Amino acid sequence: MAIRRLNDEISVADQISVEDVAQIARNGFRSIVCNRPDGEAPDQPEYASIEAAAKDAGLEIRWQPVISGQMSDDDGREFGRIYEDLPKPVLAYCRTGTRCTALWSLSQAGQRPVEEILNVAAAAGYDMGPLGPRIAAMEDGD
Repeated sequence: MAIRRLNDEISVADQISVEDVAQIARNGFRSIVCNRPDGEAPDQPEYASIEAAAKDAGLEIRWQPVISGQMSDDDGREFGRIYEDLPKPVLAYCRTGTRCTALWSLSQAGQRPVEEILNVAAAAGYDMGPLGPRIAAMEDGD
């Protein structure tokens, strides 16, 4: 599990395991978001097992499965609603953390300047440059 901080309220990670959940709680996270559909990879734990471990650890958890390469602007908006509703800090995970970072980036349209969103993602090691025009269009209400 490689956790990368976007800001004080949200970090992203690659696929977590049931065993990782207790450490996530010890690291001070209060919530988890899973952006990975079940069955993407044969070695991936099912969401239900992560959910049970999270609840046992006293963490809030939400599932927003988004298929890689098929992310919509509405998926970004929904991520923003989920994120706003959860106790902070939040750890979002998927296969590599890229999908979660993209969803967070889309969710920030109209709330932060596009350049700031892209810089935050880049500082965490994710190139969201190709999303820049899309974020700008969402910001403009297109």
